[in-house]
Amino acid sequence: MRAPTRFPALAPATLVPLLAVVTLAVVWGRVLPPVVEVVVVVLLAGAVLAAVHHAEVVAHRVGEPFGSLILAVAVTVIEVGLIITLMVSGGPDTATLARDTVFAAVMITCNGIVGLSLLLATVRRRVVVFNPEGTGAALATVLTLATLSLVLPTFTIGSPGSAFTGPQLAFAAVSSLFLYATFVFVQNVRHRDYFLPPPREILTPSSSGRPGDAVGDEEHAPVPPMTTALGSFALLIVALVAVVGLAKVESPTIEAVVADAGLPRPVVGVVIALLVLLPETLAAARNARRDRTQISLNLALGSAMASIGLTIPAIAIASLWLDGPLVLGLGATQIVLLGLTAAVGILTVMPGRATLLQAWVHLSLCASYLFLAANP
Repeated sequence: MRAPTRFPALAPATLVPLLAVVTLAVVWGRVLPPVVEVVVVVLLAGAVLAAVHHAEVVAHRVGEPFGSLILAVAVTVIEVGLIITLMVSGGPDTATLARDTVFAAVMITCNGIVGLSLLLATVRRRVVVFNPEGTGAALATVLTLATLSLVLPTFTIGSPGSAFTGPQLAFAAVSSLFLYATFVFVQNVRHRDYFLPPPREILTPSSSGRPGDAVGDEEHAPVPPMTTALGSFALLIVALVAVVGLAKVESPTIEAVVADAGLPRPVVGVVIALLVLLPETLAAARNARRDRTQISLNLALGSAMASIGLTIPAIAIASLWLDGPLVLGLGATQIVLLGLTAAVGILTVMPGRATLLQAWVHLSLCASYLFLAANP
């Protein structure tokens, strides 16, 4: 993975996050004219690209699989802040925002990012390989978290509607946090080798029949010094704050466009998830193009896991002062899509290898979810 050996003070990846945060401070809470909105969107895109760059620098310094967790956790922590901020300011109308955003994150990561990663990898190689032990463990954890937090509230009878009672919500929050913490321990300590690219991923022949290169020249780049990694970590946080903050600034425009188009309110959660997941999507795509399929899958499933495992406990705590109900239970259509995602994901992961077909199956599921979110 390419990583600079020194910290470039005047590089675009340094200046753009700082400029984006300054712009965020200036425009926060104001009604923006169209020209300023265009500037905000441009800076939002630049902050996304900067976040991907700095995440890769830090990941190259700390190594895998811990490096894959950095971007997922950083994005999710700030995503939680965005959800809570919108729920506090939106009142009862945002009762389903947490559910819609978390479910959107699960579907986009498990189908969209996974499918895109497999597609980019199989364009170069007929068959891509990965560790089914680690990827399967990650998928199992994601599906368990999603079922406990998003499916069970639809069927429990302790409170009206698709909501948990207080004790049920507390149990779901503790269970989610425990499962996520256990997975992080297993991934980075107990069974670290399960989440590293297998040797065969490096050696599989390319689609042209020639032996594949080693993972790439990036893998042999000098490890950045600690000062560079610390600087990139700080700028990663700044860039992610800018991404989520500018997305919040644009949220009234998004809500207005959704309402004017006659689309359902859950589409707002989908758009927020798409914006917040842009850095992880780009990072996963870049790793897939470098024949690092395992790292791409780590990013995708790790993002889904962090989105549930960190969001549900935070929302449970925030519900103590939030007005109105907290609706977490999915509807029938969403449960069917989640069940199909589970079945397809298991069949993709079990062999430890995938082809172009699996890529398009996952992408088709993601497209179906996006279409049905807009046309329930």
